[in-house]
Amino acid sequence: MIRNTTKKQKMGWVILILYMIGVAYFMFFAESFDRLDVRQEYHYNLVLFKEIKRFFIYREQLGMKAFFLNIFGNMIGFMPFGFFLPVVSRRSRKWYNTVLLSFIFSLCIEVAQLILRVGSFDVDDMVLNTIGGALGFIAYRFVQKYRRRRMNGKRRT
Repeated sequence: MIRNTTKKQKMGWVILILYMIGVAYFMFFAESFDRLDVRQEYHYNLVLFKEIKRFFIYREQLGMKAFFLNIFGNMIGFMPFGFFLPVVSRRSRKWYNTVLLSFIFSLCIEVAQLILRVGSFDVDDMVLNTIGGALGFIAYRFVQKYRRRRMNGKRRT
């Protein structure tokens, strides 16, 4: 696997692994997200779109920061995963593989949160994270399209 990789793929692996370490830190240890407060009662959500709907309806009372962090933060947080996965893996250059792996990675994080009672298990987070992975894949495709056009333009001159 490592012998047949390009320098860009190796750099992609480094970035992807650092990204995943960063996600683990924010999900389990970040004090700014009250992850280390063991006095909190543990909550979980198994009803699809319940928390998304709640954050949307009560965004004024909860504050725009909480709304933005919950809805867009989950998507933006997973965009690098969807972007770098096709860089490091040829199989992930098919959109459905990247989306599936984004879902699986998100599921692993949510199950770990459930078992460790850190953060909260939320099916809506899995939906938003998977959408973020898909958006990252779309960004990857745009970058690839731009790179191909640029490379084709240089060859003609």
